[in-house]
Amino acid sequence: MKLTIETPDAMEEFGALLASQLRAGDLVALNGELGAGKTTLTRGLGAALGVRGAVTSPTFVLARTHPRVDGAAPLVHVDAYRLATAMELDDLDIDFAASIVVVEWGAGKLDGITDDWLELDIERPKGAPIREGDSATDDGIEPRQVTVTAHGERWSDLGWLSAPRD
Repeated sequence: MKLTIETPDAMEEFGALLASQLRAGDLVALNGELGAGKTTLTRGLGAALGVRGAVTSPTFVLARTHPRVDGAAPLVHVDAYRLATAMELDDLDIDFAASIVVVEWGAGKLDGITDDWLELDIERPKGAPIREGDSATDDGIEPRQVTVTAHGERWSDLGWLSAPRD
C-alpha cells in the first residue's frame, strides 16, 4: 500500500494512527534516507502511546527505551544503521515480546527476529528545485511517499490504514 504524507505534522499524525494499532510484541521497520521522516513518524507514535520524555533519534546509543506513563509496553526505538545483521540487532538484548519496537534502517535486519512485522519505506524527493506548480509547499516542505508492507499474519489486514489528514 502506498501513501503520500504531505508535511512533517502529517507524518506525526501517521505515527499516531500507527500507534493506535500497536501492542506489546509488535515490530515496525522504518527505511529511508537521512531526512526522510523516520524519527518524525516515531515522535508521533511515541506521543500517541504516551511515552515519558522526548523521542529523539537513537543514532549514538543504538537503542533507546521510552517507558509509557500508563505502565503499558514501552516503546523501544532502535537505529540499526551501524548494524549489519539480524544477529547484531538481537545482540542488543531487546525484550521484543514485552515491547513495541521501532527499528530505523531495519531493511534486511529483521529475519529471524519475528515472523510478523510492518515495514515502512519512506521516500522523499531528491533535491528538486521548488518552482510554482511543484508539489512542494511554499516553505520548502516536500511530500513523502510511504510504502507499507505487511510481513506475517499479524499485519495481514491493513484495513485500518488510511492517509492522514494534514
